[in-house]
Amino acid sequence: MDFKSVFLRFVTLLCLLRPIASQLSIPPLLDGFRYGEAATAGKEEKKVLIEAFFDPVCPDSRDSWPPLKQAVEELASRVRLVVHTFPLPYHDNSFATSKALHIANKIDSTKTFHVLEAFFHHQELFYGKVTFNKSKAAVRVRIVDFTAKALGSSSYRSAVKSGFNNTSIDSENRYAFKYGCIRGVYATPFFFVNGFPLADTGSALDYEGWRSVLDPLISKESRYRQRHAHFL
Repeated sequence: MDFKSVFLRFVTLLCLLRPIASQLSIPPLLDGFRYGEAATAGKEEKKVLIEAFFDPVCPDSRDSWPPLKQAVEELASRVRLVVHTFPLPYHDNSFATSKALHIANKIDSTKTFHVLEAFFHHQELFYGKVTFNKSKAAVRVRIVDFTAKALGSSSYRSAVKSGFNNTSIDSENRYAFKYGCIRGVYATPFFFVNGFPLADTGSALDYEGWRSVLDPLISKESRYRQRHAHFL
């Protein structure tokens, strides 16, 4: 049995043993990176919620991002997106690159998705033969330099480097993975819409696929508002 099969069985078992979740420490804030401008709580509640679980060095996560981004930006007034990191153990350097995203979010939250896209565009720098003979420390130096550059300046290098030794950020990265496990995530990309998982998990969903999911929900929500407008 290969490692991937063992991991999938572990996640399945974790989801079945839900009472264990009550023993986990609870983070002070809900996990995830919010895409776009922050909205008021009232407006957010009326939007279709998309949750995406991505691994920065997962090719399928990379391929799924552009069509999702396009759909979310076109329907920005009706949908909202939260992205979670879910570093898969069988992807080289996934945990370290996921931590880099949490560090970038602490340094400048307006550039979090720019850093994510940078990792997506240059995944080949962080797995396979390129890093096979490099030490963990050497790979971290590459990730630190890359993240600082993606943030816009090498002056961020010391902040990114210190972030890798920050226990709070390390905990955030671990919480993100545990949160995915509790939700039943076992592959990337993995999507939830209004709390319900989409069927085609682990593969990229194209733009037409996203519109086929979102448009009916938006139409139903609009009809619901019209029917109940007289109560307002």
